[in-house]
Parts: sequence; structure tokens; C-alpha cells
Amino acid sequence: MRRVRGFIYFQKDINMLKKTFILLLIFTLSLLSNVIVGAEQTTKYFPLIKGKRIALVVNQSSLVEEEHLVDKLLQEQIDVVKIFAPEHGFRGTADAGQHIKNNIDSQTGLPIISLYGKHKKPTKRDLKDVDVLVFDIQDVGVRFYTYLSTLHYVMEAGAESHKPIIVLDRPNPNGNRVDGEVLNLKYKSFVGMHPVPILYGMTIGEYAKMINAEGWLKGHKKADLTVIPLANYTHSTFYSLPVKPSPNLPNDLSIYLYPSLAFFEGTVFSVGRGTTKQFQLYGDPHYKKHNFYFIPISREGAKYPKHKGKKCYGVDLSSEPIISGEGINLSYLLDAYKNYPYKKKFFLKNHFIDKLSGSNRLRKQVLAGKSATSIKKSWQKGLKAFNEIRKKYLIYP
Repeated sequence: MRRVRGFIYFQKDINMLKKTFILLLIFTLSLLSNVIVGAEQTTKYFPLIKGKRIALVVNQSSLVEEEHLVDKLLQEQIDVVKIFAPEHGFRGTADAGQHIKNNIDSQTGLPIISLYGKHKKPTKRDLKDVDVLVFDIQDVGVRFYTYLSTLHYVMEAGAESHKPIIVLDRPNPNGNRVDGEVLNLKYKSFVGMHPVPILYGMTIGEYAKMINAEGWLKGHKKADLTVIPLANYTHSTFYSLPVKPSPNLPNDLSIYLYPSLAFFEGTVFSVGRGTTKQFQLYGDPHYKKHNFYFIPISREGAKYPKHKGKKCYGVDLSSEPIISGEGINLSYLLDAYKNYPYKKKFFLKNHFIDKLSGSNRLRKQVLAGKSATSIKKSWQKGLKAFNEIRKKYLIYP
């Protein structure tokens, strides 16, 4: 028995060393990349905003080195008149789906207008005292991440009110991954507005160019768009985010696993909201095949997590390696469904899974017992067509 325990502890030590090595490698690669984000290249966009009344579309990720863009512009005597905040709010602490009220930023006194809830798009009244809109929010390269939808509505409002828009580009931490079903527009929603795959392999600046040129804005309008590009960046550049882009994506691994595990948001399973390993776990109180369990509790960014206070048996992926270029992993979803005792209750009745996946096909394929290979094969025609569109708007190799 002692030998068995010793072996278990040895395995834990090996896993810990493996995880530490991966984190050190990630940190080293991020230092070597020396990526310069759009917000840091002030000589390229300050001439476009000086003497103008500026509205910023920003959150906690909008940093110029270690300083927030709002503070940087105010120090440079730029006339910032208001802040528009996306899902999770200006400071990035609100729950997913939580409606944020308009308020005043205590540090600067600037009005903050929420672009989440019923008020997703700036109105003409919102933009009456604005000359230029500046968008600077960190994306993660996944279609159902709602900052893309905020970008769409900001561009649409700018086009309708004849206000120019500057997008300060930021790296896509999933920039070399293109995979997933292309959205069927019958399933268009705030978690998927455009006919793109789940992983689209573009920066937020490249994506803005695609929205504009493909005529996806209302009435096929075109925004007066300027993208301030990144320096020293390619789609194969590893970039470790200096700040978490939203409350439940705390690290590089969670961002990597997000497109594969987010399907569970449309099921009875938890993905670790209410723990310290969000989007690195999955489980359910009735999934007792596994010895591992976690208990979600109320935390910042997850006030009412799924299965709050209950033991969720499942799988811990927090020691998984990040594999560059690997697509969506369907094995987690298929394994959970196969081994869940109450299959008729696996998918939520609202079929939210359809909005996440892009149509009702994935849900039906899982119910029919299709393999991951078969499901991925059904994506290929759409992916091939999307890649032809994508390459027209790439700024970086």
C-alpha cells in the first residue's frame, strides 16, 4: 500500500513539474515575442484624436504597458468625454450575463455607459458630443465571446452617426486556430452574430475589417474604420495576456480550453465557474464515474454559479498542456454525454447549445452518438469557404 501511495505522490510531483515547465516556457516565449500592441503605438493614433472629443470602448484589458488607456489619454490632455463598457463592465468583475447599469467612474469622473443588456448599441444621443470612437478591448478569438458583438454594434452606430472608429489592435491568443462549425445565421444572437467558425484565427483589428468589408453592418453600411496594427506579431506568435480578459478566463490554459469546454454552458454540467479553475474543469453532481470533484461557491464574476454548493464529480484539466494550433476538442463533451446517467436532461431545454455551436447540428449529432471525427468532418465545407474570406483581411502572416 505504501508503494501505491508513493507512486501517486510521485505522479503528482511529475505533473506539478510538467505544469511549472509549461508555464515557464510560456512566459519565456511571451518575453521573446516582444509584441507591441496598438494602444502602445501612440504616434500612430494620437494625431487622429488630438483636439477631438473621444469616446472609449474599453475594459480592464485596455492597457498601455501597465497603465490604463483612459489614464494615459487624460495625462496627454486628450479630451475623453465618456466610456462605453462591454459585458462584465469597465473593471471586468461582473458576472457573465449580468446587466450593468450606467454610472460614473470614481477615479476619473467620466460617465460610463453600459453596452450590455438592453442597451447594446450606442445611440445617436450617446454619440452627439463625440467626434471619434476608440475601441481597445482584448479578444480571445472565439465566436461566442461577446466583445465581438460589442465591436459590431459600435461600428454600426459609428457608421450611422458618421463618427470615425479607431480599433487599437491586440493579439489573438488563439490566433493560429481555425475550427468549428460556421454559424448558420438562423441562430444569430449576441453570442454569435456573423457567419464565422467558433475559432476564426484573426485579431480584433482584422475581424473589424472583415465586418466592414463583408457588409455585415445593418443596411450594409460601412464604418469609417482605422486599425492601428500590432508590431512584431504573427498568427503563430504565442502571447500570454497580461490581465485576464474576463472574470472566468483566469489564465492561458482557460483561454485555450474555452472553445472546447464552453459547449457545457448549454448542458447541465459546470465548467468550474465558482472555483479557481474556471474553464479547466467539468462536472456534475450525478456524474459519479470519476473520483475527482469540485464544489462551486459564490465568487467575484460568479455570484450564482451552476450547482452552487454541490459536489460536482468530473474531470480536472488544469494540468493539460497547451498544444499550438490544435483545434476544438470534442472528446470532453462526448465523454460527458456518454457517461451521464440522465441523457434526456443533459442539454438544457432552452437549447443554448445551438447558439454556442452555430446551429442545431452538434446537439443532434451528440444525441445520435456520432464520433468526433464524423462531427468535425461536417464542418469542413464551411471552414474551407470561411478561410477564403479570412485571408482577404489578414494584416499579419
